[in-house]
Amino acid sequence: MDLSLESALTPPGAPADPPGSLAGRPLDEWNAAYAKVESYFQALRMRNKVLVGHLVIQVLRRAMQRALTEPQVPATQLAAEEMDHLVTGWFAQVLQEPAAGSSQMLSTRGRMALFLADMPGKWQDQFLRPGPWPEEFVKAMRETYLDAGPDFQLAKMTPRPLDLGPIATLTSFGRVPYLKMVVGWALFALLLVILFQMTHR
Repeated sequence: MDLSLESALTPPGAPADPPGSLAGRPLDEWNAAYAKVESYFQALRMRNKVLVGHLVIQVLRRAMQRALTEPQVPATQLAAEEMDHLVTGWFAQVLQEPAAGSSQMLSTRGRMALFLADMPGKWQDQFLRPGPWPEEFVKAMRETYLDAGPDFQLAKMTPRPLDLGPIATLTSFGRVPYLKMVVGWALFALLLVILFQMTHR
């Protein structure tokens, strides 16, 4: 028996939506959310369309559960947040790193580890799956995760005076340079007036 996309995305027990909407939102919003999540997984070099479609639906289901209680948040934002939570949580499990407190760093380094370990090429079917995972996959991910991390060093920075260039020179002498400039231009203008009068008599 074939299932429609709407039935696949509608959480069990959820109230029926009017035609053209899901979880209280227009289908156009969910289409945009679907495209955004799909593009993200494709950017991670997930090429298996069936796998990508399954992962997108998994993310959208989570977003739709929130959509009913957070009507002010756009569907694309809900989907992006749930996608990030899902991926970061999976990184935390695979890499045995705490997800709380450094989720942005974990997400960034985790994505780098994916590429360095060639996970999309060798273990694409393991992405976002619960454990246990193949030992070779876990080892490659953890080793490349450590390689992807920056080497932190304590640095001491001492304040240095700002070099303001000619502005500092002008202001350090008060208004004298400005006075000289005004007098110089006034004399030049006077000379032009005299020359004009002498040549037009």
